[in-house]
Amino acid sequence: MTSTELFLGVIAVSTVIMALVQIGAIVAILKVARQTQQTVADLQRDVKPLIAKASTVADEASRTASLVTVQAKKIDLLLTDLTQRFDQTANVVQQAIITPAREGMAIVAALKAGLMALQGLRERPRHSRTADEEDPLFIG
Repeated sequence: MTSTELFLGVIAVSTVIMALVQIGAIVAILKVARQTQQTVADLQRDVKPLIAKASTVADEASRTASLVTVQAKKIDLLLTDLTQRFDQTANVVQQAIITPAREGMAIVAALKAGLMALQGLRERPRHSRTADEEDPLFIG
């Protein structure tokens, strides 16, 4: 055997070894790809119900927010109406009770002043006046 044949044999054996290594690498890559594909499928299967639940929760939150908004508007209208009615009631009370009470107090004050005036006239000493005392500024 010549050195050329020996080198050709070494090259052939090296090529076979490289082919076997490449086949092993391809098999390993295919195995990893299948495992990755299975993991992705499992993840999708597990995540789909969670996404559905999250969507349901978001829909419920949206409906709840709408209901809260409607209820807040109703409460605002109720409070506005209540305030208006309270103001109207206060005005009615003032017109029906306070105004007549003020008028009554004014009448009582007038009567009291009248009585005090009459009492003051009674308490004044009555003495006879002379013509000079009655009309000192009269010229004539």
